[in-house]
Formats: sequence, structure tokens, C-alpha cells
Amino acid sequence: MLKTKPFEKHALEYDKWFEKYPYVFESEVAALRDALPYGDLHGIEVGLGTGRFSNALGIKEGVEPAEAMREIALSRGIDVFAASAEHLPYKDLRFDFVLMTSCINYFNKLNPAFREANRVLKPGGTLIVGCIDKFSTIGKLYEAKRPESIFYKQAIFYPVDKVAKEIHKEGFNKPEFTQTLFENLDKIKEFEPAKPGYGEGSFVIIKAIKK
Repeated sequence: MLKTKPFEKHALEYDKWFEKYPYVFESEVAALRDALPYGDLHGIEVGLGTGRFSNALGIKEGVEPAEAMREIALSRGIDVFAASAEHLPYKDLRFDFVLMTSCINYFNKLNPAFREANRVLKPGGTLIVGCIDKFSTIGKLYEAKRPESIFYKQAIFYPVDKVAKEIHKEGFNKPEFTQTLFENLDKIKEFEPAKPGYGEGSFVIIKAIKK
């Protein structure tokens, strides 16, 4: 079952969150940009929401199951299909990279989405997953807010180790990690450069190459 209801009713509220925390968004975008493969490559974002990340990263295409979110993404000039991560509307071996930013928190299971990403990636293609680490400062805050939160009530925050393990199971090489967001949300008042690894930053990028 897709967990789209909050995003259908509160799409504008979701989109404005990024304006409330501009340095959070800037730090995440910079870290994701560094993780993307270089060159004139063709890729998609899965679960792209209102298209803020795709727009900032120059990604022109992707999927989003929530209609209200798609409408905003379309207004940003992104080609968006009404589809889920588990059933991508693309042929095999089509893309150089697949990006998933925070959407994995709304997957009932990780494996089907990573398996689909593998299917649509070319040999040697790259999967990039950006997520909040369950055991991080912000991860613990979001977990505590889940019972009363519009957006996090249905979310699942995963440990980074588990996400990496499931990616590896679905035909990818051993992942690499980068991290950013080293403070509580309200204390992030400037750009925070990413650094390798995980365990310190709340936003972790897991990058893996298709075997």
C-alpha cells in the first residue's frame, strides 16, 4: 500500500519546509551532487516529491505516486510519471543513474525498489540513496515526533547498515557513504560540507554501482 495520503493533502506544506531550512536543503543538494556520476548521463529520481531535488540537480525525469506532489514537480519543468519505486515505467537497462532521496522512508520493503532500480540501470550504472539515519540526531528527533507528525507518522527510519545491506543483496557492489547535517535542524544556520562515512551526520548518502 502506497503511503501517499499525507502528501496529497499537504503538498504545499511539504514544499515550503525546504524554505524554512534553506541550509539543510543546500547541504543535502551539494552532497547529492557530489555523489552523482560525472558526464552527460541520463538518470531519474524515484519518489521525487515536488521536484526540489531534481530541479536543483538538473534531473529532468522521474516518478512520483502522489498527484498533488507531481503537479508541483511538473510546474518546475520535470517530466513526472505516476508510478511507484516498485513498478518503474521504464524498459530494462535504460539509465546511467537512479536517485532516491528520502523516499525510502515510505517503502514497506526496501528490496523491491532496489531490485527495480537495478533492472532499469545500465551495467555499471549508479544507485544513489539519500536518507536520514535512524540512529542520528535528526533521526531520533523524527522518531520521537512520529505519533503526532503529518509526514512522519507512517515513515520508517532505517539504520544505514540495513539500507546498505539490502542494496548489496539486489546486485550492487559494496556501497560507499558520505554524510552531512551534523547539528539539530534548528541549529543548522550555514552550509555544512559533506564528509566520507556515516555515524556523525544525520543525512547519509549511500552510493552503489550495479555489478
